[in-house]
Amino acid sequence: MALTAGIVGLPNVGKSTLFNAITQAGAESANYPFCTIDPNVGIVEVPDSRLQKLTELVQPKKTVPTAFEFTDIAGIVKGASKGEGLGNQFLSHIRQVDAICQVVRCFADDNITHVSGQVDPIADIETINLELILADMETVDKRIGRVEKLAKQKDKDAANEYDILKKLKDAFEEEKPARSVEFTEEQQRIVKGLHLLTSKPVLYVANVGEDEVADANGNKFVQQVREFAKGDSAEVIVICAKIESEIAELEGEEKDMFLEELGIEESGLDQLIRAAYNLLGLATYFTAGVQEVRAWTFRHGMKAPACAGIIHTDFERGFIRAETVSYDDLVAAGTMGQAKEAGKVRLEGKEYIVKDGDVIHFRFNV
Repeated sequence: MALTAGIVGLPNVGKSTLFNAITQAGAESANYPFCTIDPNVGIVEVPDSRLQKLTELVQPKKTVPTAFEFTDIAGIVKGASKGEGLGNQFLSHIRQVDAICQVVRCFADDNITHVSGQVDPIADIETINLELILADMETVDKRIGRVEKLAKQKDKDAANEYDILKKLKDAFEEEKPARSVEFTEEQQRIVKGLHLLTSKPVLYVANVGEDEVADANGNKFVQQVREFAKGDSAEVIVICAKIESEIAELEGEEKDMFLEELGIEESGLDQLIRAAYNLLGLATYFTAGVQEVRAWTFRHGMKAPACAGIIHTDFERGFIRAETVSYDDLVAAGTMGQAKEAGKVRLEGKEYIVKDGDVIHFRFNV
């Protein structure tokens, strides 16, 4: 599952600080625009309490979590679609990711320069969204003239595509993203082929001050972002990037104690990783044996043979069936043997659509 979420935002909103905290990879962070010129890619573990519970039940020799990829993309500025700043380079980096995590500054700090001179999260969001829309408009404009000529020649496929392009162009002229336009499943395949920036799913990351992380509801900027996100059918995750970078250096009880002192149950990073994972339509199944308990990432809707192929292509090629039990049923039973006795373990065939939380043993022959 080589899917990645790109972290984007205006300069100095906390993107690289957040990325450093997520990956502990040390992406350069400094108080001036364009300190991150090349995209940084980091792999993070997906937090999942179910994996720990399965480990307790099975007592394996090792436990392996599933992972997820984030890309830190340098700050976008007004005019990026026309090449301002390092616009063309940044836009090409965004084109390569599968989802967008837009970091928005929701804190005031005179020591950290804001690129436009004042903290205004909605203006920041609209600046970035407009640059992505303008870039997509250019893509559509380049294609629509050529397709229109074919459509006038009674080319049925061209006529269909022209209608789609016109619908997109109308939306862009109203400063609406491609993801806001409704299309049929067949039309969506054509839209996907355009590789539009505003087709990508998005979530907003509200970066707040240290004294607001426990109760962000009183932050007027966060409220503004949440209200805006409703119109985009997007989720908002509230974090304090500075604190998250401190939490990332802690483990075990030390980390739990720090979170308790802050008055929060879970780090913002864990929430963000899970939200980005879900945004891409990803889910987790498990394999559990004495040698290893392991989490595996798959896309919602995948069938058993394809999921087996994630482990090894031989598993998919020689797939016979999948011995499957839900996580909840296994935990309730206590052991795999007891789950079988209770009739909770099923033998599923090639058409079975794997569900999040399935614990599976694949049977195959090659």
